[in-house]
Amino acid sequence: MPGANAQLYDVRGGTVNFERKERDALKVQVDGTAAWTRDYWQSWLKDNYNIRLKGDGVFGVGKKDVLVAKQTPASSVSGKLIDLYSTITSPADTVSELAVFADLGSSSWINPDRTPSEYAALRTIVQSFAAAARRKAYQEQVVEMEKQVRESEKEKDKLQKEITTLQANTTSNLAKIESLKQQNVANTLKAREDSAKVITASQQLDLRTKQLQRRRDRLEALNRK
Repeated sequence: MPGANAQLYDVRGGTVNFERKERDALKVQVDGTAAWTRDYWQSWLKDNYNIRLKGDGVFGVGKKDVLVAKQTPASSVSGKLIDLYSTITSPADTVSELAVFADLGSSSWINPDRTPSEYAALRTIVQSFAAAARRKAYQEQVVEMEKQVRESEKEKDKLQKEITTLQANTTSNLAKIESLKQQNVANTLKAREDSAKVITASQQLDLRTKQLQRRRDRLEALNRK
């Protein structure tokens, strides 16, 4: 986790161990991975100050690499060419820390005591970057959240359509069930009617069979005469 006194986007003084010595530096922690901060810091410096940092490396939690712009003009800091150094570390997975320090030449490192105006100018650069990084991070978060909202809306619409389809199917099935129930009632009544008719038909069949047999008996008797 970030240090207790390290607030996001607040520029503060500190030191960086470089070439076996502690160098005064300006530090700021921003919301984003070390790789994100490295890429944006490089592109921001190039776009705003035409400073090109070199020394891309692999960044990760607890790891750092030095980015440097040797003998680069930085009129807002000094009238001389300076060596501008940067390190980016990851005190936490989603928080990175940028440290910026500079050499005016002949190992005349910028610090708040010996070169206060250059130190203040360097602070201004880092503060401007921090403000830009905050805006960019928020913009990217807004874009991501808008994407998530669209995905949620899409999922909601999909589920709503499924619910509507299921409700329609249920209504249709209930109607079919009701129709089948009515058909079953009608079939039961018809079966009862047919059962009564079967009894009547059976009785009529029995009667007619007996009548037929009597006619046959009479015919046979006449034929014997």
